[in-house]
Amino acid sequence: QDLGHQVIFLIGDMTGLIGDPTGRNITRPPMTREDIARNAETYKTQVFKILDPEKTEIRFNSEWLEPMGFVDIVRLCSRYTVARILERDDFSKRYKEGQPISLHELLYPVSQGYDSVALRCDVEVGGTDQKFNLLVGRELQKDFGQAPQIVATTPLLEGLDGINKMSKSLGNYVGITEPPEVMFRKIMQVSDDLMYRYYLLLTDHSEASINEMKSKLHPMEMKMALGKLLVTQFHSAADAEAAEQRFDREVRRREIPQDIPAVPLPDGVRAAGGLRVDKLLARIGLAESVSDGVRKIKAGSVEIDGVKVRDLLHLHEGGDMLIQTGKNWRRIRG
Repeated sequence: QDLGHQVIFLIGDMTGLIGDPTGRNITRPPMTREDIARNAETYKTQVFKILDPEKTEIRFNSEWLEPMGFVDIVRLCSRYTVARILERDDFSKRYKEGQPISLHELLYPVSQGYDSVALRCDVEVGGTDQKFNLLVGRELQKDFGQAPQIVATTPLLEGLDGINKMSKSLGNYVGITEPPEVMFRKIMQVSDDLMYRYYLLLTDHSEASINEMKSKLHPMEMKMALGKLLVTQFHSAADAEAAEQRFDREVRRREIPQDIPAVPLPDGVRAAGGLRVDKLLARIGLAESVSDGVRKIKAGSVEIDGVKVRDLLHLHEGGDMLIQTGKNWRRIRG
């Protein structure tokens, strides 16, 4: 966009109805039309934190895929061979191992490739995992008499676990619309090796610049700087400064936050001799359920008034309590 290009942000609402064509990827389940419409609104909110709305066109591939009839689909399929489809790594491997491949799986790259034809793309950008499908688009464009698009692929971004690609479904993500303090705190969780990769993939720093920083700065300094840089990109410099200060105060110096929600002692948590901590955590929103509360206590992640909780029963003679689970706090008015 900075160089004058008009960007088309394509939402694959028709291919989204299929989900993962193999049926084995839990991060890409088939979605309903309602799910897709709801997600589309969040996509717009997110993408315009990066793209210029004045130079961006939003399109849905249902515009051209949904009106296609059976004859149209057969004719489209006639333009690409099964042999070419089977060149895709995962298809090739499964075919050699005698694992079943369904017909709808073969249609997926063809339908995605046809998006390039419908939009008359000259450049298409996608992750490295989409390389085959993007190349199908090039071949179909040639067959339709169009100039083949340039395919530009980007590396996949690993999530906070450093293993799987970043995914909301796997819970290993940093959301670009998350509050500044949440975004900063998540960046501080990543390993040093992953932090260097985030610098390479998410900032304008060159590899040489990153190596120079590595030779001069402590990894913690670099991680703090990365957190501030990313928060600034998606929020503001003032938000980044406040997020760093809050992290330093609450996590590094273990000071008590200033804005802890205060709630009354809920019903149903008193027991002979004290309070049932697992039930208390669930009632005040520090655990998803009583069993989750038990897990948090066993994991040693629960503190009451600065003392780690070891048992389900907590002796309590009245008065206020300060409860912490991880980075979440509640003040109980006794």
